Amino acid sequence: MLDFSGSTTVYLACGCTDLRKSYTGLAAVIKLKFHLDPYSRGMFAFCNRRRTLIKILQWDGSGFWILMKRLDRDSFHWPDTPDELKKVTLKEIHWLCDGLSLKPSGAFEERHPKVVV
Repeated sequence: MLDFSGSTTVYLACGCTDLRKSYTGLAAVIKLKFHLDPYSRGMFAFCNRRRTLIKILQWDGSGFWILMKRLDRDSFHWPDTPDELKKVTLKEIHWLCDGLSLKPSGAFEERHPKVVV
C-alpha cells in the first residue's frame, strides 16, 4: 500500500523527464542517474517537459505503485534545475500537485518551538 506517513522521504527529479517511461524505466532513472535505490520506501516524483503531467513512483515491499496527475490546462510549478534531485516534504509535494510552488506566498513557515529547561 502507498505510504503517506510523515516519515516518507520524497524526492523530486527537477527538470523534465520522459514520462513515456513506466515502472522499470523510472526505476532505472532513479538508480543510474541519481544513484539511489528505487526499492527504498521513498517516493520519487517526475514531471514532463510541458509541466502538465506528474508521475510518482513508490515501492511498497511487493511491487511498484505509480501515481499520476495530468492537468487539462495550466502547468505545475516544477523546479527547472536539470539533473538535480531535491528532497521535499509530503506537504511540499501536495502543494506542487495542487498547482502551488514549493514556497507559496502567504503560507505559514513551519516552526518548532524550543523547549526551555
